[in-house]
Amino acid sequence: MLSRELATSLRRAGVHWSPEKGDRFVIPDRDLDDEVFVVSDMVVEAVDLPRVGRILAFNGTTEWALDSVEAAEAIWLPREEQLRSLMGDAFMSLERLETEPAGYAVTVRLDGELDRHVDVDAESALARALLDLLTA
Repeated sequence: MLSRELATSLRRAGVHWSPEKGDRFVIPDRDLDDEVFVVSDMVVEAVDLPRVGRILAFNGTTEWALDSVEAAEAIWLPREEQLRSLMGDAFMSLERLETEPAGYAVTVRLDGELDRHVDVDAESALARALLDLLTA
């Protein structure tokens, strides 16, 4: 999953987020910095009940729920396919590196030249490549 720092850099570089079901995000400065939220139609909670076992409870709200948060306050954590889409035709390839250090390499076309970005996971490598495209 993309780090909050990289996601913040993408937002500062001009990546716009229009929240959709399945999108992941964090809410900074609300004592929820380590919680990752997902846009959903409903909240599903795994609950252990005596004599019944584990159930999936479908809740409209939870006791700790926030009333609301402006989307602009949240930091979007785009997924791999969303990052690829944001790169458009500049995206050339994503490859898994087998050699040490293991990770992923993304190749993009920038000003007619191929540019490669490496990181420990695919989303981070894609985010670094996108940042390079946005700031070039």
